Amino acid sequence: MLTIRFDRLGLRPGDMFLDAGAGFGRHAFEAARQGATVYALDYAADEVVGTRATFGGMIHANEIPPTSYGGVLRGDATKLPFADNTFDCVVTSEVLEHLQDDVTAISELHRVLKPGGSLGVTVPTWWPEKINWMLSDEYHAPKSVGGHVRIYSATELKAKLRSAGLEVRGSHHAHALHSPYWWLKCAVGPRNNDHKMVKKYREFLEWDIMTQPASMQVAERVLSPLLGKSFIVYSTKPVRIKASV
Repeated sequence: MLTIRFDRLGLRPGDMFLDAGAGFGRHAFEAARQGATVYALDYAADEVVGTRATFGGMIHANEIPPTSYGGVLRGDATKLPFADNTFDCVVTSEVLEHLQDDVTAISELHRVLKPGGSLGVTVPTWWPEKINWMLSDEYHAPKSVGGHVRIYSATELKAKLRSAGLEVRGSHHAHALHSPYWWLKCAVGPRNNDHKMVKKYREFLEWDIMTQPASMQVAERVLSPLLGKSFIVYSTKPVRIKASV
């Protein structure tokens, strides 16, 4: 299940692609399928190991060529271990809301992006996220390790991207059907995965993801602008043209 729309990124075969805060690699895998050379970075060691293993399996199954695998490494989004202007495309999905120093992280994403390159950022949408915070203290920091430390408005996120030197060029919402799931989890306790209603709703979401029925796709398109769990912003690093002397 992808949050980023790859047709909005302009990704091309052979592009250098970074998934910063990759988790278990869903966006990284899609970029590899589209022919990019992919690097995935995450702070969690188990997710790095899992993503690396999945890439190995994809190469072994001839799902992607070995040239699509750049590397999977453990790292900090505020101190990216890459040179300036390395990547044609960068994504970071559901990461910035976890970071105390999101401004430095955005600056780093800008730094490693090539001039003319595209950045896709996703964060939780303001009002569905606000309900989660109201329902559960455990859901967000400081009481939960790795919890969410802020709720972004669309204005704040776009302003921070512009302040880093990026040109914002579009946005949308996604995953409308996931917002009620998280409200339910927060109501019964975010760690209570065995609650009967939570399990039933999770089974529904898994069914939707696996079967992708047309009716649910229509519902997602109609409801996402209002209920979408995620807010996605696309931006570009400007190409600076030197003035002739």
